[in-house]
Amino acid sequence: MNKDRIATDGGGDLKQNPFAALAGLNLPAGPAVPAAATKPQGAPPAPTKNRGRVDVLRTTAGRGGKTVTVARGFTGIGLPEKELLAKKMQRACGCGGTVKDGQIEIQGDKRDEVARILTEVGFRPVMAGG
Repeated sequence: MNKDRIATDGGGDLKQNPFAALAGLNLPAGPAVPAAATKPQGAPPAPTKNRGRVDVLRTTAGRGGKTVTVARGFTGIGLPEKELLAKKMQRACGCGGTVKDGQIEIQGDKRDEVARILTEVGFRPVMAGG
């Protein structure tokens, strides 16, 4: 074998555990992480049994012929949670969207995906309109 090449056959140097020396130092165990701390910051709360009915409809009115999926009729949900829910829908649908006048608007005809996400977070989606 050429002297300039490095052996890649798993020679003796590669069999050492770099953390083996730490075992003999009697280091304290790491802090226990509670389950609540592992939840991402700003995530919506765990779904309850039934958070209410939400109408999911497809509309083109006033949008130059473009189709938009609208989720409306939320009760007991604030603007920050609607924005988080809209972000989740946008990522799942692969399109844009916004929160306007208390409604979540998603670009395109994405009623099935929006209804699935609403069901996951505890709402009861109802398909309405065309």
